[in-house]
Amino acid sequence: MKAWILDESPGSYRFGEIDDPPVGPDDVRVRPIASALNHMDLWVTRGRPRPKLPHVPGCDIAGVVEAVGSQVSSVAVGDEVVVNPAVSPIEAVVAHGDDAPMYPGFQIVGEQRWGGHAELVVVPSRNVVPKPADRSWAECAAFPLATLTAYRMLRRARLRAGERVLIVGIGGGVSMAALALARSMGAVVYGTSRDEAKRRRAVELGAADAFASDEDWPVRCEVVVESVGPATWDRSIRALAPGGRLVVCGGTSGPVVEVNLPRLFFKQHEIIGSTMGGYGEFAEVAGLVAQGLPVAVDAELPIAEYESALTRLEAGDQLGKIVLRHD
Repeated sequence: MKAWILDESPGSYRFGEIDDPPVGPDDVRVRPIASALNHMDLWVTRGRPRPKLPHVPGCDIAGVVEAVGSQVSSVAVGDEVVVNPAVSPIEAVVAHGDDAPMYPGFQIVGEQRWGGHAELVVVPSRNVVPKPADRSWAECAAFPLATLTAYRMLRRARLRAGERVLIVGIGGGVSMAALALARSMGAVVYGTSRDEAKRRRAVELGAADAFASDEDWPVRCEVVVESVGPATWDRSIRALAPGGRLVVCGGTSGPVVEVNLPRLFFKQHEIIGSTMGGYGEFAEVAGLVAQGLPVAVDAELPIAEYESALTRLEAGDQLGKIVLRHD
């Protein structure tokens, strides 16, 4: 098959031929119609993490089932599907349910497994759900990883209707999904961004207000959604109301932050880590998308323009997800 391929990590991608991925007894092979970019596409080129090589990137995929394994009865050739990028072993799912991603054996499509910036991708049959009928291929490629991540973050933060939530770094896939989800949950939403146009857009999409990232934020919120890391960490902590909960899924500006312990315990704050989500949560997310949850698509590009799409992602210019069309 043709694919974008990473031969070395650190390294760069090339477009070329690679063997078709084999189909196991409980697997399905999907021919992507659309796939979407994530920061994982960049991280694996820097060896953070270093995937098994050669590697095919692409965490988010929507497409058509081309083949099924001998033990698969729930999915048929020709089905239009969305791929859940969070792969947990059956044993972990049985033992831990939606907490399975916390336990050994968890993998992400496009990180430990080959992804979907290719003509074919193989995943366990439990990792596909029917494509929401009234949503575009681009929307269906855009929502899986980001919306699943944001959904679990807000659940772990115990966000309730009427509470105030601050979403740091409006513009990326997770932050835009968190904005849509928090609005649907009845929360009062605020955002931050370095970009004035993104701040205006956040307000147009329902945020009560949006603030410049490098200025003091004049709010105190019950929940803060963080994915930036050290560049915004201190402001995020200061934006918490007493007893507030900060939930974090990543650190695009770096991996290390400082925590002021007296502030943490005197204000009785909580710092909550979150990664991806479980199969039940993904089914709930797909249901919300089918019911009309907004999905932010920044741009649609031909898969041949993957390298320019990576440049846009790295610069942080996007507002929502960058989607590749597999024409």
